Amino acid sequence: MLTKKADFEHISKQFGIDPAVARVIRNRDVISDEEIDMYLNGTLDNLGDMSLMKDADKALHLIAEAINAGKNIRIVGDYDVDGICSIYILYKGLTALGGIITYDIPDRIGDGYGINDRIVEKAHDEGVNMIITCDNGITAIEQANLAKSLGMDFIVTDHHDVHYEEKDGVREYSVPDALAVVDAWQEDCLYPYKDMCGAGLVYRLMERLFTILGKNVLWEKIKDGLVEIAAIATIADVVKLQGENRVIVKEGLKRIRKTKNVGLRNLIEAKGIDINRFKAVNVAFGIGPCLNASGRLESAMLGLDLLLEEDENKAADLATKIVELNNERRAIQDMVQERAIEEASSREMINDKILVIYVPGAHESVCGLAAGKVRERFYKPTIILTDGADGNLKGSARSIEAYNIFEGLVEVGNLLLKFGGHPAAAGMSLKKENLDAFRKALNDNCNLSDEDMIERVNIDLQLPLGYVSVKLIEDLELLEPCGMGNEKPCFADRNLKILSYSAMGRDGQYARMVLSNEKGHRMTAVCFNDCEGLRKAYDAGEIVSVIFYPEINEYRGTKNLQINVKEYRIEKQ
Repeated sequence: MLTKKADFEHISKQFGIDPAVARVIRNRDVISDEEIDMYLNGTLDNLGDMSLMKDADKALHLIAEAINAGKNIRIVGDYDVDGICSIYILYKGLTALGGIITYDIPDRIGDGYGINDRIVEKAHDEGVNMIITCDNGITAIEQANLAKSLGMDFIVTDHHDVHYEEKDGVREYSVPDALAVVDAWQEDCLYPYKDMCGAGLVYRLMERLFTILGKNVLWEKIKDGLVEIAAIATIADVVKLQGENRVIVKEGLKRIRKTKNVGLRNLIEAKGIDINRFKAVNVAFGIGPCLNASGRLESAMLGLDLLLEEDENKAADLATKIVELNNERRAIQDMVQERAIEEASSREMINDKILVIYVPGAHESVCGLAAGKVRERFYKPTIILTDGADGNLKGSARSIEAYNIFEGLVEVGNLLLKFGGHPAAAGMSLKKENLDAFRKALNDNCNLSDEDMIERVNIDLQLPLGYVSVKLIEDLELLEPCGMGNEKPCFADRNLKILSYSAMGRDGQYARMVLSNEKGHRMTAVCFNDCEGLRKAYDAGEIVSVIFYPEINEYRGTKNLQINVKEYRIEKQ
């Protein structure tokens, strides 16, 4: 249980929130009154000073000069949601300033991640004068040199970790020789907030550019349509929903509910989402996967075309196609992860602390998603590899809290052709003959303990059933948007008796119950996990302890308090 201390009564009175909510906020490492006020009340006006971001003003002045000179500018993004949204924000911002702007996105299968020589040469052949990367580029050392040799300006905007080599315990970082490199993870970058995604970064850069050029009135006209797209990318890219990211998402979600973006509105409708109640979860499990599916199975240009489309009929057709692609993606992913789980369960691999799984013939676009599911199943860092179009192996990694997968790959970089990513996720390619050596080296270097590989649920506080109220649930809404780094709170109560039990769901796999604690407080409870143990406990009259989240169940106009049971334990008597 999280037991971080603070004057919760003071916080409760000062900010008009329930003391239980004050405890949750403190558990998210939001400490000072200033930080709490930003957490609860922060707006876009409270975001940091982008002049502190290394090379930001340098890059923006170069871009402004290129626009004024009528130069051709090409944006090169990534093929995922963050890349699509980053291109959208840059394109809309720079064209609003009169820029001559085009864009390009690597093909996931044919090109792989990031800008490559083909894209640079294509830009040169088409008369491009300046290339701006977004959501990629921090490792594009050869491409920056190629652009320079061809007489093109090269500017990097990225949010991924800076590549380094470790020699004698000292890290030697390397960045492209570009005119400007904007990435907060550079050692000498003074900007205090590092965790924004690619789209969040370029949103802030556009805000700064319009300020530098004295175009504040124009910015006010277009910023709503840009912050909502930055919010989608921030949620979908699973960066921490803290600090500035939290503000961008909170403000963006408000605007999505009234969006003027024809393509986005049609996609929301095609997914059957109530736009008036649009939340972060609708991006994480709805809009985000659909936009990603375009780049996984066809071209990320489809997702970008949808966001840029202003014709209702064309937008509706694109939205339908993208939803269908996502359904196809889901079926392919299920097949790959089933094969990967079978391999991970084999006698040969069962003792590995880092799972390196080769799935021949798999669609490489779903390797990362399948790796995430395998990681959830075994709670081990997981890499899934398959055959690339070039004859080498390509794959994606998803890690656990205790293991920095990017640093792990750095240690075995001599076995890889290419890699990049974050502490929690990465991509790589390697020669097939190096597969066994790669797997062995990762595991030999790994210092994960058995405890590190036990997934833990952090409980914010013990909350008796009798404390649950409508006011508490309303105050808990102040914690939204929840996600990575600002997880939905977990509460617990012990020694509960199951007074009634009824099965729900098509196969009776879910449960609805009435629970009672030692003081006689009763509460309706639902559970959507493995409920067999609860049924047996009810039949045997056993006592249970639960981890839960309180909510209001609305059915046919009637609202009732209930708790949603996330985990449970049968207590020995």
